[in-house]
Amino acid sequence: MSGMRRAQPRAHGAGALASSPWVVVGTGALVMVVLLIVALASYRSRGPAFDARPVDPMPTYPLSESTATNPARVAANLPEPVVPGLTPRRTDPPPDGPSDDVASGVPSTGGEAVPPPAGGVVAPPVAETAPAGPTTAPPPPPPPPPPSSSMSGRFRVMDSWNNEAFIGEVLLYNRDRVSRPWTVRLVPPPGSRLVTSWVEGAPQGSSRMSGGVFTYTSGVNVGPGASVPLRFHFEHTGGSIRPSRCTVDGVACSGL
Repeated sequence: MSGMRRAQPRAHGAGALASSPWVVVGTGALVMVVLLIVALASYRSRGPAFDARPVDPMPTYPLSESTATNPARVAANLPEPVVPGLTPRRTDPPPDGPSDDVASGVPSTGGEAVPPPAGGVVAPPVAETAPAGPTTAPPPPPPPPPPSSSMSGRFRVMDSWNNEAFIGEVLLYNRDRVSRPWTVRLVPPPGSRLVTSWVEGAPQGSSRMSGGVFTYTSGVNVGPGASVPLRFHFEHTGGSIRPSRCTVDGVACSGL
């Protein structure tokens, strides 16, 4: 059949690609997209803004004694951690941290800093002592109480002459349950002269006048519950018939 056309053979390989221009364009565009993606990924991972940086060391601050024992204050004084890839912020020392003079061991004076003494030892403050006031002498001790005695006496004037002489009596009484001796002391008016003295109805004792004081000591004890009168005669009394003092065994007489 010479009148019929023979079919053209189909192109293979490069010839097929050359005969289809849209395939070549699409393949090139795909390759360019892939290369662009690879380039962008490489740029983001190695760019200067995202380079990995070493972590800055965490600053340390000296802590006072009260802060070291309080965990809440320690956590408040620590700075925030630095995030890799970000610019670290400026950190200031904690406002309530110890001052330079406290940290160095030198007390603050409110003005210029005082350098620490040699050896680093701070002398303790000297306590001020108040000046000693004038010392007062202690009060004298109270006088001793009068001696107690079971003997008592009562004075009376028995007779007088123009207030220049008188006969007086001291009646003695024993309140004890046993017999007791006794002693009477009498201070007559100044200038008086003792004429005589006696114990009525009992054995006599001894009397004396010395330094203006008349003293009579019993010659016999007075029985329990008994009484005895001591009498005496004074003259030149200077117009007074009363003694200034009378005692029995140191106890004042009544009736004066």
